[in-house]
Amino acid sequence: MRKVIRIKNLDCANCAAELSDELNAIDGVENAAADVINQRVTLDFDGEHALKKAVYVITHFEKVEIVEGDAPAKRDLHWKETISIAAAVLFFVPALVLLLLGMGKWVRFALFLAAALAAGWDVLFTVGANFVKMFKGGFRLSMLFDENLLMTVAAIGAFAIGESMEGAAVMILYQIGELLQSIAVGSSRGAIASLMRLKSDVAIKLTEEGQIEIPPEELLIGDLILLRRGDRVPADCKIVEGETEFDTKSLTGEAYLRAAREGDEILSGCVNEGGAVKAKVVRPVSESAVAKILELVENSSAKKAKPEKFITRFARVYTPVVVLCALLIAVLPPLWQNYNFTTWILRALNFLVISCPCALIISVPLTYFSGVGTLARCGVLAKGAVGLDVLAKVKIAAFDKTGTLTEGRFRVAKTEGGARTLALAAAAEKNSSHPLAEAFVGIEAPEAKSCEEIAGMGISAVVEGKHVFVGNMRLMEKFSVPFEAVETSNLVVYVAEEGLPVGTIEIEDGLRENTGKVLSDLKEAGVEKLAVLTGDTRERAEKALSGLPIDEICSQLLPEEKSARAEALKAEGVLLYVGDGINDTPVMAVADVSAAMGGLGSDAAIEASDFVLVDDSLSALPKAVKGAKKTRRIVFENIVGSIAIKLALMGLSLFGLIPLWAAVFGDVGVMLLAVLNSMRMRRKL
Repeated sequence: MRKVIRIKNLDCANCAAELSDELNAIDGVENAAADVINQRVTLDFDGEHALKKAVYVITHFEKVEIVEGDAPAKRDLHWKETISIAAAVLFFVPALVLLLLGMGKWVRFALFLAAALAAGWDVLFTVGANFVKMFKGGFRLSMLFDENLLMTVAAIGAFAIGESMEGAAVMILYQIGELLQSIAVGSSRGAIASLMRLKSDVAIKLTEEGQIEIPPEELLIGDLILLRRGDRVPADCKIVEGETEFDTKSLTGEAYLRAAREGDEILSGCVNEGGAVKAKVVRPVSESAVAKILELVENSSAKKAKPEKFITRFARVYTPVVVLCALLIAVLPPLWQNYNFTTWILRALNFLVISCPCALIISVPLTYFSGVGTLARCGVLAKGAVGLDVLAKVKIAAFDKTGTLTEGRFRVAKTEGGARTLALAAAAEKNSSHPLAEAFVGIEAPEAKSCEEIAGMGISAVVEGKHVFVGNMRLMEKFSVPFEAVETSNLVVYVAEEGLPVGTIEIEDGLRENTGKVLSDLKEAGVEKLAVLTGDTRERAEKALSGLPIDEICSQLLPEEKSARAEALKAEGVLLYVGDGINDTPVMAVADVSAAMGGLGSDAAIEASDFVLVDDSLSALPKAVKGAKKTRRIVFENIVGSIAIKLALMGLSLFGLIPLWAAVFGDVGVMLLAVLNSMRMRRKL
């Protein structure tokens, strides 16, 4: 069983890793992940007993509390931390004045000690609690080793060797750093939480009795709703009366208004900027575009990229190793330098403080999370950091043609064979899930029985007691129907009855308006090869895609052949596949990373993909690639930069070139630099 538990007061990424470890140690908990950004714990467990134990661990972990219901926790104003720091400064300043004047040795010691306790009381409390946890459920030394222990040892050590000002400064600067980190995390959390504004609070339903206001969750498929100027669309719907324009930037990131008239589908979250229109609900709120956005973005941080997993494992080993190294630095060198322990203990404390891994632990997931949020504002939903990491390395992009590069809105352009041809085709296609069937909606047709889809070819059915074939030329050849191929750039549907030709139907499906620019932008973003995988004939595919910067067209492919061709493309480099239909899901599974069209795309394709293009617009795809590359670049900047600066500071501390307070300032500074660097992801792509 899986359960998502909303929490609050978990603002430290290292603490989240510790909480995850504690939960995973519980019998019956198969997988647990504490999420510092979304303030939630995801649990996979096998019984109520395990769940109760997990709830106990969560509620007894530092200051963490469980938030009841689905409402997000209130914004944290950090009053407690601010008051603690202010009180510490009030003690610290007069003590520093006395130190500079060389007066009141014991008075300033007492003031520095009061400052350290005012700033670090919760740090000391946490270390004590961790010491108790270390012996619960078996001896686990890892429960003790965290940044709280590093700061406590550093502060106590400083007081012990007579450096009381250093000891107080350690706690004050550390708490200032923790406060700034918490504010930074809260800012990113707020950026994603702002997506909640996509949800409408009320819907105006039209009934025979008149207009009634109801919660959007109560809307059903087929309900008529009124969309006035300024109203946010409460559920995915189709315009049935009137014309207007919609602001779609909350979904797609595009600033221009989108015109809509009768028959056009509008996704929830858009805002009506024109006149009032009537619309019919086509999907319930739980399956709407907004619901998909909120669910995918909230769950995105559960899928961690390799750098995130590396940092988590690194921190678990790194902290104990650093403590051991600091101990050796404090003990071994004095044995060869006239037992000068005071100097080397101070240097060991510097080393210990600088080594705190907070900068790495918070900045890496924060960067990925900011990347997911930035892509969401551009109209691309990432299902996790894993997809971002792979998308950044894409060298080959392959596309389905129909409904992806083309509009996927089919209509009958020409018929040969009269009304009987249309009627038979409509009868057979009525039971088909293929996008082509949309062209025959509304055409009067007899009932079809024994319908069977023949993959990649068409449909076999019995209409009015006669065996009918409706499909492409390969279907006719398979059953030896004597048709002559029609030469046209349109899709051609051949209709046969009792093994004899009846007629042909040409179906129009034009290219999306910005397809050429999108493909050019992808190449500019670093994609080296563009390919199209289609079941269409080569002649029609080439005519339909002429003028586009496509390197390879793979035509007349059956679904299983598409997967085989995708495997071959993968051998040339990291493969991105973009599609929209059920028949695309096997190819998406084969590709390294995939994207689905979110509006017209099937639920199966959306489920199988790593990214969802919310508004069926390919224009967001190049932004997604650029965003993924930028995210990965910032992640590695933070990893390499943080480690390099820390190693340099550690080296300086060993030679006694920096005091303890400067070591803390350096550690806090590295963390803030990494966090600020990760915030670059929130800029417009």
